Amino acid sequence: QKAAAAERDAARVLSQAFVLTFLAEWGDRSQIATIALASAKDPYGVVAGGVVGHAMCTGLAVVGGRMLASRISEKHVAVVGGIIFLIFACYSFFFEDPDA
Repeated sequence: QKAAAAERDAARVLSQAFVLTFLAEWGDRSQIATIALASAKDPYGVVAGGVVGHAMCTGLAVVGGRMLASRISEKHVAVVGGIIFLIFACYSFFFEDPDA
C-alpha cells in the first residue's frame, strides 16, 4: 500500500517536473540556439551536450532551491519577486524608449 502510494507520488512529481520544464523551455533562446548548432554540427553531440548541460543547470536549481527553502519562506520569495517585477515594470514604463 505505502509502496504504491510512494510510486504514484514519484510519478506525479516526475510528470509535473517534465511538463514544467518542457513548457518553460519550449521556444526560448536556448532552444533556438540548439537548433542552429544542430544544423551546423553533429546532432548527436548537440543532443548529448544539451541534455548534460540542461541536467546540470536544473540540478543546480533544485539543490539551490532546496537549500534556500530551508532558510527563506516561500512567501518571502514571492513577495520579493513581486516587488522586483514591479520595479522592472516601472523602469520599463518610465525610462525605456518606446520607439527603440
